[in-house]
Amino acid sequence: MASTTRDLGIDPAVLVEIYRQMSRIHEVDKAIQAGLSSGRFQFTYWPMTGQEAIPAAIAPLVTPEDYMLTIYRGIHDQVAKGVPLKGLFAEALGRRDGVNKGKGGSPHISHPPSGSMLTTAIVGGNTVIANGLALANKMRGTRRVTIANFGDGATSIGTLHEAMNLAGVWKLPVIFLCQNNQIGEYTPIPEYTASKDFASRAAAYGFKGVRLDGNDPIAFHNAMKEIIAEVRDGHGPVFVEAVTMRLSQHAGVGWTTHLSKEELERAKADWPVPKTRKLLLEAGVLTAEELDAIDQAARKEVEEAIEFALASPVTPAEEMLVDVYGDPEIPPRRHQRVKRAAERLPQGERKMMAMYEAIQDAIEISLELDPEVFYLGEDIGDPPGGVFRCFKGLKQRYPERIRPTPIAEQAIIGCATGAAIAGMRPVAEIMFIDFIGVCLDQISNHAAKQRYMSGSATHVPMTIRTITGGGLGGLGAQHSQALEAILLHQPGLKVVYPSTPTDAKGLLLSCIFDDDPCVQIESMLLNYTTREEVPLGDYRIPIGVAAVRREGSDISLITYGWHVRVCLQVAEELAKEGISCEVIDLRTLLPLDYDRILSSVEKTGRALVVHAATEFCGLGSEIAATINEELFAKLKAPAARFGAAYAPIAYSRAIEDAQIPNAGTIAERVRELLKY
Repeated sequence: MASTTRDLGIDPAVLVEIYRQMSRIHEVDKAIQAGLSSGRFQFTYWPMTGQEAIPAAIAPLVTPEDYMLTIYRGIHDQVAKGVPLKGLFAEALGRRDGVNKGKGGSPHISHPPSGSMLTTAIVGGNTVIANGLALANKMRGTRRVTIANFGDGATSIGTLHEAMNLAGVWKLPVIFLCQNNQIGEYTPIPEYTASKDFASRAAAYGFKGVRLDGNDPIAFHNAMKEIIAEVRDGHGPVFVEAVTMRLSQHAGVGWTTHLSKEELERAKADWPVPKTRKLLLEAGVLTAEELDAIDQAARKEVEEAIEFALASPVTPAEEMLVDVYGDPEIPPRRHQRVKRAAERLPQGERKMMAMYEAIQDAIEISLELDPEVFYLGEDIGDPPGGVFRCFKGLKQRYPERIRPTPIAEQAIIGCATGAAIAGMRPVAEIMFIDFIGVCLDQISNHAAKQRYMSGSATHVPMTIRTITGGGLGGLGAQHSQALEAILLHQPGLKVVYPSTPTDAKGLLLSCIFDDDPCVQIESMLLNYTTREEVPLGDYRIPIGVAAVRREGSDISLITYGWHVRVCLQVAEELAKEGISCEVIDLRTLLPLDYDRILSSVEKTGRALVVHAATEFCGLGSEIAATINEELFAKLKAPAARFGAAYAPIAYSRAIEDAQIPNAGTIAERVRELLKY
């Protein structure tokens, strides 16, 4: 380092470290573009050329204990946060030695040791998850800061607005860092928003927004130093708009074509990598030889990382079903017949409870068992104690762990996902299952996939509670649908559907303490009308274990939820005709208990799967097809399914009664199958 320097407004050693990070980022960018152009390797790449100063200037201000989330164009954020380059390149190439076993690839990096917790390919999708990580830090009393990086394009996404609103209400230690590179994918800012800036939006949510020059590493570092300290001290969120310019294409290689020749030349003149190098030289901080040594060291590190990655084996096909769940035996596949032990309920004291009371009992027990369990959802505080009365009185006893939220399903699920990634066990309530469409991105693309995309570097031990209003009448098409099939098409989720108060309590406790994301679907019809003696204290109904509710010899009625009660009524009536029905309560829809299903049908020779969901593409089709494939030679008749007509649930009670299987129509279907 040179002996004589001028005052730069920053410790020269810090500026050198910032440049060192910029050089590493720049060399990564150059090497990737060269490798893609030459055909040396191939992977999807979204360059961040021009944006190097933003994460580099933040790097000296944070530690691996602080959380960072970024997006698919965030490789510069990953490098500056400390993700090892060998593992980073191996991941981008889909290799076994990647930081996520090659299962996430370049747009889905997770590396908890460095604090790089999640990368998303969904624009704006990480912002609500950042809230969850920040909430975990706040509830645990740490001084960690969470930084969510995203581009200016994300400012048009509703997810960001839900995230900012929740962060403002809860005063979360999170920084929303908009790297405004002035082009949303292929569209310049003036063509997609009338906003003059983005930072001023923060005031509407009750916290500070600042607009900074992201190409001035000194000014940006100094401003971020104050902001990070403020957030670390518990003063709530801050929105930072870091103005920069993307010099590259949206994807691939080469300079951007969205600027004129003159505009591109002006942008290059403000490019922080060569500009900072020149400043260090002219200010006498470093000599040309010292700067060259930094650049050469970065180049060598990158080349060694590429060589390592290319030598690493491709992640093999044998890894296909590993990391979908914690247990590789869970994913459904042909000829799967896992024997799982049934529950042993405690023999002690019992209490008469309705289903909603049994659920509240489970909630209270979980809160007592583990301080990392908390609940969030709409209207779960007092009053009203939850729309379905499952939280009555709990907010006063657990003020920090019963958290009423805004009406914002993406914010709810995203926050739960982030807190779960941080190791907590959140339980999120989505009031009706019809509303999962509002937050399906967070459920499907993030909660369900995170374990797999991260190669189990992270996992999501969260639970979603939701309810269906079908069968009551008068709730209509947006509160009554049976949408479990949508959830069953999201690998990574477990789905349970209790039919009794005892099971509702035991399954919920199993879900809460499971290490994979679980969804418990409850029936509004059963919530208040079903009562029984429920064991007190902690017990678990194992996930993936069905129950035989009635023994029979002529046909197996396979069902779940409120149709268990209907099928038991049918069995009682058909017994008067000499027809013996066995009733199987699935209880868990994923993983399915194929062993108990097939064992029952092996005995009876006939099967009818009944559910309230539409018959077309319903779970019954899957189960019936499996029975027919596995037991073809043993069947007396083809296994059949019986679901709802293919229409939204009608407000008219007459239509609803006709479109969903009822006792009369189920009995008639059974009689038809017995004619074979």
